[in-house]
Amino acid sequence: MGLNRTSLLSSWLERKITLLTKPQVVALFNGSIVTLQLTIVAIIAGIILGVILALGRISKSKLLNGITWIYIWAFRGTPLLMQLFIVVYAFPLFSRDIFGTPLRLPLMGAAALAYSLNSAAYLAEIFRAGIQSIDKGQMEASKALGMSYYQAMFTIIIPQAYRRLIPPVGNELIMLLKDTSLVASIGLFDTLRTTSQMTNATGQWFYYIYAALVYLFFTTIISVLFDKVEKKYSIYD
Repeated sequence: MGLNRTSLLSSWLERKITLLTKPQVVALFNGSIVTLQLTIVAIIAGIILGVILALGRISKSKLLNGITWIYIWAFRGTPLLMQLFIVVYAFPLFSRDIFGTPLRLPLMGAAALAYSLNSAAYLAEIFRAGIQSIDKGQMEASKALGMSYYQAMFTIIIPQAYRRLIPPVGNELIMLLKDTSLVASIGLFDTLRTTSQMTNATGQWFYYIYAALVYLFFTTIISVLFDKVEKKYSIYD
């Protein structure tokens, strides 16, 4: 009886789940490229801005510390989807009220900007925690050797901290890649929106399986890569 049910289920799945056609493969490939492009741009811009924000958070300047704290507080405390809508929809309306002409970024550029700003806030806290985990004596010793604060930071402190940053940065990259699926809400044809269109056009549910496999493929590569990098540098600790 159990074998008959398994056979029936297999037959039903074979009838329902078919191979993608060539145009669908091309569309899914292009959507995956959009997902990757957004992720890569956002993580690179986020790292650069995140380092700057982290240095501001640990700065002795109250003004700089306050500004960076407000930035991180605002972007970590509000939904990413809302931030995306602000950049795509609210900013053109705001610029129209101020300048009389709506300033509208291309969808890809607007999405990349929103993701970069959001990623920077989370990465800044990761970097800050990593930098502050280094013994304060390292900075004191660097200053005793005649180094300035920023010389010590970039030549002594940060090179020691980055080994500890590998796991959390890897997690942030995975979260960022999955969160790119939100751009489907603004009409950008990423992996998710492409498969959603296929589902709407055909009435078949299984296209979402292909989208899930694409995300699993990318996240698995990131996980394996960061695991290897972590193991490589952990031997020096």
